[in-house]
Amino acid sequence: MLPWSRAPRTPRARRTLVALLLAALTLVVPTATATAAPASTSAQAATSRGWNDFSCKPSAAHPRPVVLVHGTFANSVDNWLVLAPYLVDRGYCVFSLDYGRLPGVPLIGGLGPIDASAEQLAAYVDRVLAATGAPEADLVGHSQGGMMPHYYLKFLGGAAKVNALVGIAPDNHGTTLLGLTALLPYFPGVGGLLTENTPGLADQVAGSPFITGLTAGGDTVPGVRYTVIATRYDEVVTPYRTQFLDGPNVRNVLLQDLCPLSLSEHVAIGTIDRVAFHEVANALDPAHATPTTCASAIG
Repeated sequence: MLPWSRAPRTPRARRTLVALLLAALTLVVPTATATAAPASTSAQAATSRGWNDFSCKPSAAHPRPVVLVHGTFANSVDNWLVLAPYLVDRGYCVFSLDYGRLPGVPLIGGLGPIDASAEQLAAYVDRVLAATGAPEADLVGHSQGGMMPHYYLKFLGGAAKVNALVGIAPDNHGTTLLGLTALLPYFPGVGGLLTENTPGLADQVAGSPFITGLTAGGDTVPGVRYTVIATRYDEVVTPYRTQFLDGPNVRNVLLQDLCPLSLSEHVAIGTIDRVAFHEVANALDPAHATPTTCASAIG
């Protein structure tokens, strides 16, 4: 969850995002190596809410497990307190992982090098497939969690194990940290500090070596269905159309085309917006899709 070049509309939002950046810049950690979070606490919390149940077996109606991939500064539980039960109630086996944790930084993820985070996703998908017996999974990610799986699909063999990727407000083509990265040349050493302490943020900067390598050769890979769900009011990944993908088997969706009354911004669309979640369900089961409207919020 990182800002693009346009500043937030309100002073409060601007102060919040600047504080996040400053907090990232002042993190003191022993190493920039990303670590997977301990399975116990988050897994138990999620299981108690109906997901991350590794005894779950996919049904004939929903034959693929769904793996939820959280965004930056989030974790496997808080990002999915609404969407995970929403999908469980509809008969899906739902799982979520923690990734990109840095040593000495508890509870929040998405800060480690994104290629290492993608390796953690690869291992987790393998674990889910082994437990469920399914040959493929579907991925649903919010913000960085909608972008990071592209590395898994393109470079780590994920395309053979994934049927669909649904990105909710994903920063598929990078961001610019409120435009502050344009100032980095005037502050020697700050860019290095950002890369050393929070490489997951540095990797998301538009034009970074990671983003350049990720998008080289096209946005998609054969054999995977892609859906991007964006909001016109995204104050983090802007302009919002930079989230959209180009390629075969792609559906780009603007939330306000489905529900003109929606005011959801970057966080809300991925955490509480049931109109967006109805469209996620459609993307997971297009053969039984139903129209997504404002009324879907109460469905």
